[in-house]
Amino acid sequence: MIQLKTMVNVIDNSGAAVAECVKVLKMKRHAKIGDRIIVVVQKQRNFGPESGPGGSVSVSAANKVRRGDIRHAVVVRTVKKYQRPDGSVVKFDDNACVLINKGGEPIGSRLNGVVGAELRDKKWSKILSLAPMHL
Repeated sequence: MIQLKTMVNVIDNSGAAVAECVKVLKMKRHAKIGDRIIVVVQKQRNFGPESGPGGSVSVSAANKVRRGDIRHAVVVRTVKKYQRPDGSVVKFDDNACVLINKGGEPIGSRLNGVVGAELRDKKWSKILSLAPMHL
């Protein structure tokens, strides 16, 4: 259950590490796996050893988003237990999302970690194809 002010991990290589949910779209109280939310990037991810004061040019080129950016995202993991129609219950260790553009395409080109299989029902096949595993 992702709601207002929830901090979520960003699991793609767009340059963001942690984001804060500011809006759940489609007039819902809280978001589940596969729902679209609006987030503000709170913390940037630093890439490689050149992230010191001398190598800031190459690091900023690798980051597609910056701290304070407002972006759309899709929820891919939640800590709240979710019961599937076959009776199995799924619970993840953290809340995570993938940043997308307005058209629904992922900003990053690679995902780190597993995503929920409920994305298949919600038609997020592009995110499922980028993920190393879905559970």
